[in-house]
Amino acid sequence: MSHSDEQLQSVLETLEECRKVLNEINSRESAELLSIVILDVRMKLKGIDSADLKALCDEMLRSAGNEPQPPFKQTQDQPRRPLLRVVK
Repeated sequence: MSHSDEQLQSVLETLEECRKVLNEINSRESAELLSIVILDVRMKLKGIDSADLKALCDEMLRSAGNEPQPPFKQTQDQPRRPLLRVVK
């Protein structure tokens, strides 16, 4: 692991802790914004560029279009299901 990767890994761990705290204090919007930053850092660490992410999203949307819609409508009180799940 290079020095810059080690630095990014350290930043990633700090960001994840911050997101955890934001979730604990019910600051959902801030936690969601931080999730985007975390995704960006993870992509850099794994060597994934934005074109790869776009291709993944396009494929997921195409697949989601083939699935039947749930019979209920989601309310703001219900947590949203993430479109992407980042795996360590």
